[in-house]
Amino acid sequence: MDTEAQPTERDRSSRPSASEGTTSEAAGSEDRSRFALVSRIGAWVPGGRITLTLLVCLLFLLLLSTFVLRPFQIPSGSMEQGLRIGDRVLVNKLAYRFGAVPQRGDIVVFDGTGYFGHADYIKRVVGVGGDRVVCCDREGRIQVNGRPVDESGFLYPGDSPSTVPFDVVVPGGTLFVLGDHRSDSSDSRDHLGSPGGGMIPVGDVVGRADGIIWPFGHATRLHRPDAYARVPAAGRAGAHG
Repeated sequence: MDTEAQPTERDRSSRPSASEGTTSEAAGSEDRSRFALVSRIGAWVPGGRITLTLLVCLLFLLLLSTFVLRPFQIPSGSMEQGLRIGDRVLVNKLAYRFGAVPQRGDIVVFDGTGYFGHADYIKRVVGVGGDRVVCCDREGRIQVNGRPVDESGFLYPGDSPSTVPFDVVVPGGTLFVLGDHRSDSSDSRDHLGSPGGGMIPVGDVVGRADGIIWPFGHATRLHRPDAYARVPAAGRAGAHG
């Protein structure tokens, strides 16, 4: 009588096939090759794997700052009281990509070279292409397309909307920008007679300031105020009232 145990169906299914074994060996070989490559690079770099890890982290931060997010330090009091000198805000560099455009009320960072000066600036968008922006109505308010804007929610306490009268139509593809601390801000009002008329090309906008990240006690998300929500689109009936 043959007493040798015969393999059952479960025994057969539990054994790795030749192809499965080959695949596992290939994956293991690839992992070992990658580890060996990292080890060789780490041995070549002064400081070893710690230095290599730091370099990879720095490269990641550089790419992040170049293409996605960028910290920006507030250099002046022109955006007080919301943004104070020394605050660091996080600028979203993808906010106006893929077809999106700046909107009234956004706080934007832009390159002022050729318009404001050889530096980056941060201001609030008051008018976009096609808008008529006027200061001021009988109650001292700025009007955009005939609609008065209540800026009390972000205007610096004690400041008027503007001591400089103006009546401008914003050319397409540009922005009319003002600081929230109007008495301490050099903005579109001060460059109406300069090349470009004080307007900022949308293409020179670096990104939108989305939040304060430093100091931690002042950290907050920056939202677009509701003050501009009822402003009609440029060209609608009554916009020039």
